[in-house]
Amino acid sequence: MSYYSTGEYRGVFVVLEGIDGSGKTTIANMILRELSEMGYKTLYTYEPTDSEIVNIVKTKFSDFRDPYIDALTFALDRLLHIKLKILPALEQGYIVVCDRYYYSSVAYQGALGAPVEWVLEVNKWVLKPDIAVYLDVDPLIALKRKEKASSRFSEFEKLEIQYKVREVYLDLVNRGLLVLVDASRNISEVYSDVRRLILEVVGRKALAGTSRS
Repeated sequence: MSYYSTGEYRGVFVVLEGIDGSGKTTIANMILRELSEMGYKTLYTYEPTDSEIVNIVKTKFSDFRDPYIDALTFALDRLLHIKLKILPALEQGYIVVCDRYYYSSVAYQGALGAPVEWVLEVNKWVLKPDIAVYLDVDPLIALKRKEKASSRFSEFEKLEIQYKVREVYLDLVNRGLLVLVDASRNISEVYSDVRRLILEVVGRKALAGTSRS
């Protein structure tokens, strides 16, 4: 149960999930570019946001951080994100593509010791997306892809943690919360599958007459 429903809004809410190196941001940019060329109003966003809440916990309270504090911090950040950015865009008919959402909190904080069911309970109020795609890739492959890239949360990027994170993601797939796409393939093949899934959702919501600019 959630306090919000995407069925109440004109727009489409899309989430892309996966570990760093899975290709989320690249795929997001590709689909946003194509949707914009098709005439749709689009918005890219991501979580955790750059809010003061997240930055304060990361900097001033770093010694006290644990999976529980992180989960609650990101949940508050998410509530503000939904109310201030995501919902207004959906109400205006935008296709919103979010790079990470509450599934990331379940996967990462769950992998680090917070009970998965508890993190899900903390986030039960969130706006449910029209589709949430999980880009699955072996963490070793992902690590090689991002050797030269920086991470906003490098503390989560140890290989053993990434394997635990992947296990939680796969559990969420089995629960029907995420749609899995094999991201170990070349980017064009991955994009083809993600594109098909997203366009199917856009078609179902009949956005042709309501989300075009």
